[in-house]
Amino acid sequence: MTTTVVPNLAEIILTRTVGGSKNDIAKSVVKTIDGGAAVLGYSQSTDGDISDKTDENFDFWVLKLDAESNIEWSTTFGGTQDDRGNDIIQTNDGGFAVLGYSTSSDVDVLENAGSQDFWILKLDAQGTISWSKTFGYSGADFGTTLLQASDNSFLITGVLDVTASGGQGNSRNSQRHAGGDIWAIKLSENGELLWRNYFGGSYTDTPFGVIETADKNFIIVGSSDSADIDISNNNGSYDFWVLQISPEGNLLWEKSFGGSEIDEARAITNTNDGNFLIVGDTRSANNDVSNTNGAADLWVVKMSPLGDLLWEKTYGGSSFDVGRSVSQTQDNGFLISGSSRSEDNSFTNQGQNDALVLKINAEGTLVWKKTIGGSEIDFLYDAVQLNNNTIIAVGETQSSNGDLNENKGFSDALIITIK
Repeated sequence: MTTTVVPNLAEIILTRTVGGSKNDIAKSVVKTIDGGAAVLGYSQSTDGDISDKTDENFDFWVLKLDAESNIEWSTTFGGTQDDRGNDIIQTNDGGFAVLGYSTSSDVDVLENAGSQDFWILKLDAQGTISWSKTFGYSGADFGTTLLQASDNSFLITGVLDVTASGGQGNSRNSQRHAGGDIWAIKLSENGELLWRNYFGGSYTDTPFGVIETADKNFIIVGSSDSADIDISNNNGSYDFWVLQISPEGNLLWEKSFGGSEIDEARAITNTNDGNFLIVGDTRSANNDVSNTNGAADLWVVKMSPLGDLLWEKTYGGSSFDVGRSVSQTQDNGFLISGSSRSEDNSFTNQGQNDALVLKINAEGTLVWKKTIGGSEIDFLYDAVQLNNNTIIAVGETQSSNGDLNENKGFSDALIITIK
């Protein structure tokens, strides 16, 4: 295999572990209007950097960072059971909205309909709860990603256990599904339910990214191994599944991208030419996947507003390399986070999984790449560029050697600052 030499055009200036003696994970980061960032994850600890928890069940965990990555405040939300946050956005009023799932029905959680429910909280700029809502039925329903639309409403997405709901949870007239489906819920600015619809087929359909288009529709991306009902062109096993829905929740079109093996989309962002970039990982080497480097590659797909494949590229070495987020940079490039196990093709690995962050330009050419880790599992789930060009990447680590000097518990939240 030919070795690709990638210039180091970025410098890691801070690698920080945050947490206590149990498991603490950072899942999502968003830049804030004051030049800093806000991070969402979940925490099991009651000590160390966690000062407002009294039990060792998981709670939502929000950290506010300033422009220099200093922690301004940290707070947890939840009940006495398992509550885990997945996505955070800054809202148009300067506050925040966070989404995940809850199994609690006490303290901060007003009710629970089953084993797991979607849980969304609206916070003010200081992290105080403005309102909170749960949605679900008797099964394991969980929220994954959200946005605030141009009309100030919210679209939240996740997975509905349609089998357990008995077909409930749908506002549109469609065939009853089975298994777990993509569940999209539209809320007013104040959290009132406007509609809720599920989309998918007879197997597993999971959303990991959502975006509003210029014509006020929504595009949802994720993974699907279904080949029926709403899915018309499955390529084999799991595919990148992309669907566009109207503001009223009607399915406008859907497309699958991938090959005969497992391909899972994890994030989507706009491009400056009116198209979209989708990031995930692929284990395929046929159909839509033109090149493969190893067991799994980070896969990037550029798509038109009508769902046409414009180009696709893979990145990685001979082992497992995956993507979990994508966001635009100020110079029209893209920032991608994930993890890597490879030790070739310019990838380096210090342990089981190393945290991975890379930048590509508008044409998909690799600009720079960084791996950070020790001898244990280290993973990034999200990364964003701040107004001062600093990059904040977040995830989790179990290492206490290599690039990581301290481990406070089983797993710590990992915050990396790059300039």
